[in-house]
Amino acid sequence: QVTVAESGGGLVQAGDSLRLSCAASGRFNMGWFRQAPGKEGEFVAAISWSGVSTSYAESVKGRFTISRDVAKNTVYLQMNSLKPEDTAVYYCASDGSITGGTLKSLGYRYWGQGTQVTVSS
Repeated sequence: QVTVAESGGGLVQAGDSLRLSCAASGRFNMGWFRQAPGKEGEFVAAISWSGVSTSYAESVKGRFTISRDVAKNTVYLQMNSLKPEDTAVYYCASDGSITGGTLKSLGYRYWGQGTQVTVSS
């Protein structure tokens, strides 16, 4: 049984930083997605099970960093220079595997409950 659980959301001001955490039940490929009110969900970032490969959406490149602590089976999303348009519910997800592939397009089928990130202007 693969489980993932996010934590770390909150209310911050534009320009601030925030770090999200995602605890998984094992070492798998992991991704972060977000959904803003009235908008479709979108890919944010992903990291391979080994931590060697990462992928980012263009909108967050240079501001967000995904990383993982292998010993803790935890993935982090460090978000810097936050903007109001980053406001969304952020979800952690896993494909439950260690297979290769395009990180953005893996079969993410295990999802957390989401954590709210609100960036005020």
